[in-house]
Amino acid sequence: MSAALVGGAVGGLCATGLLLAVRSLGSSRRLDPATRVLPYLRDLPGWGGAPGAPSDARADLLRRAADVVDRMVGGSVSVRRRLARLGGERSVHDLRVEQVAWGLVAFASVAALSILRATTGEASVLGALFLCSAAFVFGVLLRDNRLTAQVRRRERRILAELPAISELLALSVAAGEGTTAALDRVVRCSRGELAVELAAVLAQVRTGTPVAQAFDALAARTGVPEVRRFADAIAVAVERGTPLADVLHAQAGDVRDAMRRQLIESGARREVLMMVPVVFLVLPATVLVAFWPGVVGLSFVTA
Repeated sequence: MSAALVGGAVGGLCATGLLLAVRSLGSSRRLDPATRVLPYLRDLPGWGGAPGAPSDARADLLRRAADVVDRMVGGSVSVRRRLARLGGERSVHDLRVEQVAWGLVAFASVAALSILRATTGEASVLGALFLCSAAFVFGVLLRDNRLTAQVRRRERRILAELPAISELLALSVAAGEGTTAALDRVVRCSRGELAVELAAVLAQVRTGTPVAQAFDALAARTGVPEVRRFADAIAVAVERGTPLADVLHAQAGDVRDAMRRQLIESGARREVLMMVPVVFLVLPATVLVAFWPGVVGLSFVTA
């Protein structure tokens, strides 16, 4: 048995013993009343468990790790803003738990590869520990990057849905329906991310929130400038009595023009990328097809 394998085994045993000692210290602390009472309430009818109710030692350890990651990484305000733009009911703590899970998966994968390399005697203990730590950090950051990508995809879907939603609202208002009735009709007839946001606006209006204030909240929580202008235009039109149908038609036209400009700009930026396969694939193949028969014929002549 190689020295690296023996060192890895000893290190794993030491880490396991340290983890068991830390867990025993945590369990020896005085329990708060919620921890002692809540397990007996789960079996009652209608009790589904509180969101923060303790479940088991592993879940508690995962929550503590999430708290540590939150203190180390920081940026809770940015994460909360992106979660609001993404929609749903996930909190910052839920995202931190997911980050810890992604980091542990990356850590376990690199640790398994390090153990396989240690069997051949090609791995060092310090290098393996560094790689495992780097893999954990990479997993945590990758989940944060994944959240940003999800937010961008959702915003692109919202922007693509905005012209059709605006036209439907304009048609409903022009047919004589009020703002609330037009919103209800559009929400019932539409599917998509923007329809979900408008459903939230409609729920606020039905609970007594003024229409202008509900659309102001929509403009505040969305990250799409076009949607913000759309919500601000509706709020101003409702407050000042501006013809809402004309405003909605103008908003739809502006959004389509903006999407057309973005498409043209994206095509202009990708011209260089479009030349890469032409220069490195098509052109060498064309030259090869054109000159290879001549090269082969010259080799026969010289022979």
